[in-house]
Amino acid sequence: MSARVLVAMSGGVDSSVAAAILAAEGYEVIGVAMRLAPESPPAAILRRSRGTCCSHDDFEDARRVAERLNFPFYVVDLRSDFAGRVIDNFVTEYLRGRTPNPCVMCNREIKFDRLWQRAAALQMDYIATGHYARIERDPAGGHRLLRALDSAKDQSYFLFNLGQHELARTLFPLGAMTKQAVREYARRLGLANADKPESQEICFVPNGDYAALIERAARSAGNSELGLRPGRVIDHRGGVLAHHQGIHRFTVGQRRGLGVAAGEPLYVRAIDAASGDVELSPRHGLTAPGLIATRINLIRPEATPDGAFQADVKIRYRHRGIPASIRLAERDRAEIHFADCGPAVTPGQACVFYWGEEVLGGGVIERALEN
Repeated sequence: MSARVLVAMSGGVDSSVAAAILAAEGYEVIGVAMRLAPESPPAAILRRSRGTCCSHDDFEDARRVAERLNFPFYVVDLRSDFAGRVIDNFVTEYLRGRTPNPCVMCNREIKFDRLWQRAAALQMDYIATGHYARIERDPAGGHRLLRALDSAKDQSYFLFNLGQHELARTLFPLGAMTKQAVREYARRLGLANADKPESQEICFVPNGDYAALIERAARSAGNSELGLRPGRVIDHRGGVLAHHQGIHRFTVGQRRGLGVAAGEPLYVRAIDAASGDVELSPRHGLTAPGLIATRINLIRPEATPDGAFQADVKIRYRHRGIPASIRLAERDRAEIHFADCGPAVTPGQACVFYWGEEVLGGGVIERALEN
């Protein structure tokens, strides 16, 4: 009897080819799309200039692929869960002066969690997605999460929250492929979405105006704790440069849209949610010797038995990584010291630990260490 796999299908070419590869390898495939984001108003749809996801058209694209490859396909409505666990977190974090990564939160709280629940209900052996990452079984019987072979498409950064139990029953069929090879595979199969643009916007902010979404949410909440925080834009000496309408419009490391004129480029160095102050500094003022991270997950805890280890740390998706010493101060908290002063550390973003190609785990940036 063939192994059964539940494949998350967004309607894009990546998840479609992942499903096609598994079907060709003899798996019994069932496709499932997750309805996550609220419906966009017509005006927002017309303004879209780049690919998005989770629309009715995307689900129809996925359905057509399933029909062509002759496997069942379903759509599950997770909008309520997504709003409560991802969108609300996104809004709250920005109102606290932090910059969240909604894709990391969605993977942890919604996509994988709900996919595994659905797989268990259907008695499936595996789940699969179109992520560019690899899973390798080690000689001791455990599982290692590895970067994709295509470094330009690698998505292992977003998957650091997975553990051994999850990796043992997850498949990433695209981990050894390039994007070009994926599109060519889709063309050979005659899939209509072979040349479909990639999703680049945040799925619940299709027009890119995340500040407007936060403002609407804050006003509707009626809760002063989550209210908009106007305040001052100050320099590193405390001098007032301007006033702003809300800290949610800023992120650490930001250069453009600061509302000030200066003789040299200035960047956001720090955001004080309590006072509403946004501190700017020249670029050299952004460097930090390290950071504190919380919500730590180690994929193979036995690989770091004493709670202290060396690794390359990526502090944002496109960051190349920097050598660092990591010490687990508590079970879910780590103190990280960079080998050299690193770039701007942005609270709320994920920091992910790598040994070469392997993802050791990661956490969420709480704050930068002081120089």
